[in-house]
Amino acid sequence: MMTPLQRRLSTRTKAALAVERLASETSRRLGKGSGEMIGGKLALRVSPRALAEVGKGRPIACVSATNGKTTTTRLLARALGTLGPVKSNSGGANMAPGVLAALSRPPYDAAAALEVDEIWLPKVAREVRPRVVLLLNISRDQLDRSNETRRIAAIWRDLGEELEDCTVVANVDDPLVTWAAMSWSKQVWVSVGQNWTADAMVCPQCAKLLHRNETGWWSECGLARPEPLVAVTGPDEIMWFGHTIRASIGLPGRVNLGNAAMAAAAARQFGVQVEDALAAMTDLGDVQGRYQEVLLGSAARRARMLLAKNPAGWVEMMELINSMPPRSLIVDFNSQTADGRDPSWIWDVPFERLAGRPVLVTGERKEDMSVRLAYAGVPHSVHPDAEAAADAAIEPVLDVVANYTAFRDLLVRTAPAPRRPRAALPPAPARGGAR
Repeated sequence: MMTPLQRRLSTRTKAALAVERLASETSRRLGKGSGEMIGGKLALRVSPRALAEVGKGRPIACVSATNGKTTTTRLLARALGTLGPVKSNSGGANMAPGVLAALSRPPYDAAAALEVDEIWLPKVAREVRPRVVLLLNISRDQLDRSNETRRIAAIWRDLGEELEDCTVVANVDDPLVTWAAMSWSKQVWVSVGQNWTADAMVCPQCAKLLHRNETGWWSECGLARPEPLVAVTGPDEIMWFGHTIRASIGLPGRVNLGNAAMAAAAARQFGVQVEDALAAMTDLGDVQGRYQEVLLGSAARRARMLLAKNPAGWVEMMELINSMPPRSLIVDFNSQTADGRDPSWIWDVPFERLAGRPVLVTGERKEDMSVRLAYAGVPHSVHPDAEAAADAAIEPVLDVVANYTAFRDLLVRTAPAPRRPRAALPPAPARGGAR
């Protein structure tokens, strides 16, 4: 039986969705990937309005940020799942084709938690008209593609003026996010902290130096940190609309509790109670391999996988690994297109904080990272690959911090081999027959 959404889809969009299914299934069958991007790209060529049509009338939330959007999207999908079916592209295909792929499968009236690239957010949101948008943070990332943080804040601010009935859930501790969110008609202000402030040193409104203290930030022009309605106030504690609640999720670190607080605040706009939202997040374990333990090297060392792809991400990972007793750390560093070809940002990362633990360096740009660590005064060794680095480590358990392509490739190399079907056993001898 056709749903109301299916009945109102144009013939062109119905054909586009058929193309999307065929292309994505073919891609998966040939082992070329999940097929979300190629399927979505072809579908949008067939019907440029397909995204608007499949998104119309659905309860949708979009999540955008430089760091943390994949994790927050997965947490939000869990929370919304307490109400019914949820569609999500939390696998990381976060441009328009990937969003379309997520929305192109039945049930077509299901809620959606959508991860959206920072630059693509305006295009996607104008098409799907979300009920809620989450803005987590803005910092430098992929310097050859998106090097101007204020530009991102400006396009988010312009978007808010267009989405009349949309609520923005925004991080008050990031001045760029706050300035962008102030143009939206409805705001839910959330405090999750900002360990990396070097990309928000000046006011996005007047370009003068921002002032900061323990309670917030402000500018001479009057722009200042709003009072949050939700705030992370401890390692397992959230201030929630005037009262304190205990919160513990399955992912480590204060940064992930902040992601959970943002997701819960967004889920509230759909009618999800905070207790139900947080309970749904407790057994997540890992997100696209993040925080997953893999067996690495010929010695089968247990290695926890961590992703850091820019200065802000590195600072968050340092806080996480330094909250535990020191153990060996592998740094796996590439600079392919998906990482950003310009690796100069590593000179802004305070690698001095890694002192006191064994550090092993690998990746396509291991020499660059080695020089940076040498200037930071961090003793380290250089290895041809992560497996060799793991074999050189002393402890049986270690951490791996990798940027995007290094992380992806290492997950592929350490994935368990698929089980082969067991050979058929010969028939059992007849009772009393030959042994």
